Formats: sequence, structure tokens, C-alpha cells
Amino acid sequence: MMGDVIDWTLTERIAGMLAGEPEPQRGTPRPRLGEVAAESERLVAAYAGLQAPAPLPEPELLTRPEWVRANLRSLRPTLEPLADRLGEGLGPATPIVRAAGGALLAAELGVVIGYLSRRVLGQYELVILDPEAPSRLLFVGPNLDEAGAAFGADEDELLTWVALHEVTHALQFAGVPWLRDHLAGLLRELLASLEVSIDPSRLLRVPSREDLRSLVDAVAQGGLVELVTTPAQRETLDRVQATMAVLEGYAEHVMDEVGAELLPSLPRLRAAMDRRRASASAPARLLQRLLGLELKMRQYQLGKAFCDGVVEREGVEALNRVWEAPGMIPTLAELEDPDSWLARTRVPSVTKSGA
Repeated sequence: MMGDVIDWTLTERIAGMLAGEPEPQRGTPRPRLGEVAAESERLVAAYAGLQAPAPLPEPELLTRPEWVRANLRSLRPTLEPLADRLGEGLGPATPIVRAAGGALLAAELGVVIGYLSRRVLGQYELVILDPEAPSRLLFVGPNLDEAGAAFGADEDELLTWVALHEVTHALQFAGVPWLRDHLAGLLRELLASLEVSIDPSRLLRVPSREDLRSLVDAVAQGGLVELVTTPAQRETLDRVQATMAVLEGYAEHVMDEVGAELLPSLPRLRAAMDRRRASASAPARLLQRLLGLELKMRQYQLGKAFCDGVVEREGVEALNRVWEAPGMIPTLAELEDPDSWLARTRVPSVTKSGA
């Protein structure tokens, strides 16, 4: 059996180096985490109408290294099939390119994971391409502490606000039967058609311990491994982007609407979070960085603006049409024009004709 192309041990070493040691928590461990998650599920379900047919995963409070390991485990089934195509068609040079390219992919991934491990507050972790893998509801304790101090926020209010967002994601995937398979299909289609391209002049030998710092610096300055896309792949890519924007925008809308009645400091939390964020979710940022996608923050802002606009016009019931079928997901153009999406998806009134 062919071994892993990506050096996952190297990835974890680089990520750990960037993550740093977790800072001590400001107070006691969060004994209310389970209670907060359960109350968030009740409130989100009441507002959005999303229901889980089975219990959601129990919330877990993680350190940064634990979060790194969780995400590396979930990324393997997505990235290894792509890495397997490194060096295809190069004849005798294939093993060399695979070894060097695998090290570069490992470095790229390690930098991204390490950076995110210092910023992610919460995550609904779902291994999209492995339906047998259990979902997890994760919260990163040191980052919640640091964000609370930076925001000047009440610890319980920040935890509740983050929980509302992540529980919304959990209810999206648990309560919409087709959603996981739809997104998995799009990702498989995209990954199967991408071509891995490596500039031979930038190939490095498999790095030793002494190489790690220079390798991290090189990756941080720009991607070393690129994926070649064709115009024909843009449609699939646009659908992936639109789906991600809806998922995140919906969660952003719900966390603010539900939080408005719970959290006195919500306006300050929202302003501080918007300043902090480089992206709306860990999975989206990882795909952006590793696949070379231009999933910028504007798209997530666009997703929230779309959801806010639909609810303002016709209520959350109208917005929930996005969960009726894959064809109800707005296009990128419709995200900028909620009225056009409403017109396309509105059920025509039924009129009776007289006999």
C-alpha cells in the first residue's frame, strides 16, 4: 500500500511551533460549557426551526495542540488523494518530486494550522469526505481567554456567542439531510479535477529540524505549491464558495439575532470580532490557503448580508428555503441580490380556475 505523500509528522511539528504553548486560563475551567451548548441548541432551534434527529456532539474544551491534532486528522481524507497526484507523468523524477512536494505540502499545511490554532475560538468539526467519522463540537480555551481579554468581554457572554455560531453549524448539518453529501460531492468533483503544479526550482529536500524555521518563513511569504485550475472548473468552485458563504452567513445571522436578547455587550462583541477575523471558519480558511482559493472575508460578509436581507424582507421562514434542496442555494450573483433569489425560489400562489 502506498504510504502518505504528505509528511504529517512534519506538519504537526510546524503547527506546534507556531501555535506555542497554551496560555493559562484566566479562571477555572468552563463547567458551564455543556449547559451553554444545550441552551444554544434550544434557542437556535426555536429561532431557525432547524432540528437535529439525534443528539449533537458533546462540547469539548481543547488546548491548541489538541485542536491541531483534531484538524490534521480531519484533513487527511481530503488532502491525501490530491497529494497522490504529485509528480504524475514525470517518469523517473516522480519519486523525487513526490518526496519534495509532500514536504512542501506538509509545510504549507503546518503554517496554516499553526496560525489558526492561535485564532479559532470554536469549531463544529465535520469530516466532509468521511461520513463514518464522528462530528465534534470544539472550543479552544486559551483563545477564548485571550479574545475575552482583548475584547473586554464578559467570559460567559463570549462563550455563549461563540456557542450560538457553532451550534448553528451543527444543526445545519444534522437537520438538513442532503447538505453533507452535497458539499462532499462538490469537493470531490473539484479535487478530482485539480492539477498539482510545483516549480522545480523551489523544491527543497525533506527538511531537517534546522530547516523548519526557514521553511516556515518561505511558506508564510507565499504558497510553494499551486493548483492549476481551468475555466471549466470555475462553476464548481463558485458553487463551493456560494455554499460556504451561505453556511457562514446563516450562522452569523443566527448568532446575532438570538444573541441580541441574551447578550448586553453584543454590539461590542460584534465590532471586536469583525476586527479580529481573517476568515469566518477554520475549514473555509484551510481550503482557501491550501487550494489557492480567493475565499476572502468579503464573501462571508456577503453571506451574512444576504441572510439579513432575506429575513428583513420576508422572515426567517423564507431564508430557510436554502435548506429545501441543493438548487435552492443562492448563486454568487444572488448573494449580492437577495430579491432575485427570493423571486426565483418563491412558491407561486396556487389559484383555482372556475369550472
